[in-house]
Amino acid sequence: MAAPSFVMGAVAYDPKVVTIWDGFRTWLRDQGFDFDFVLYSNYERQVEELVAGRIQAAWNSPLAWVRAARLAPRAGTRVEALTMRDTDLDLTSVVVVRADSPVTEPAGLRGRVVATGAVDSPQATLIPLAHLAAQGLRAGTDFTLRRFDVGVGLHGDHIGGERDAAVALARDEVDAACMIDANHLLFARDGTLAPGSTRIIAQTAPYDHCNMTVVASPSVLVARFGELLLAMDYADPAVRPLLDLEGLTRWCPGRASGYGALTAAVDQLGFYDGAGVITAADYRP
Repeated sequence: MAAPSFVMGAVAYDPKVVTIWDGFRTWLRDQGFDFDFVLYSNYERQVEELVAGRIQAAWNSPLAWVRAARLAPRAGTRVEALTMRDTDLDLTSVVVVRADSPVTEPAGLRGRVVATGAVDSPQATLIPLAHLAAQGLRAGTDFTLRRFDVGVGLHGDHIGGERDAAVALARDEVDAACMIDANHLLFARDGTLAPGSTRIIAQTAPYDHCNMTVVASPSVLVARFGELLLAMDYADPAVRPLLDLEGLTRWCPGRASGYGALTAAVDQLGFYDGAGVITAADYRP
């Protein structure tokens, strides 16, 4: 059997990833597009495979996008964001405390304990820590950091660490916890945090999340892949269950303008160097 002409990479952060992309493959092939996918255990390998040309697209986390953009020039190319979910645009992270906490602003965290998600979580670690640092509060110096390294290598897609940070806050084991705003709401709905039991004391500027990353070179197949994703209609009963599982109602054109905060955090916290080499001393995907 001939190899498929277009292969996309995705990271297996959850068993549903297989269901999602099996369904996308069936739909894309029904449109006459010869598509297949491969799964990776971590984003670092996926990015390296994309830049090396072994796959044509990568469903990337925001942190994987930052690394891809830094690795690509070393291979004599560059990458672009082909598409994004509508739910990837203009998100924020929050720093929350218990409702009965005496802390009312970030300065009140000085000398206290702040919980985050995994070391490689953009939304629950890197961006909020950089946000606090911009206000003069540095982890390990001005406050004690308690990090929950669950699903390392998955770039925060596995929200176990983020959830564990919220649980630690609810149990009064830490003074504050960092999380994406959507998960703050989710944790109140699913019982991780009792409704009304927390207060937001800091919120980051908006940023973007995942994107479909491709190597930026003229390609009829890449263009067609993007066109098909953008054409997926939530009203189509064959498409809606897949979009629901992937957490979107429509695909949007990709953009690179929403990654400034994460790029700055990566530099400030020493996660990657300017060439995309992993420099975080305690990160082993």
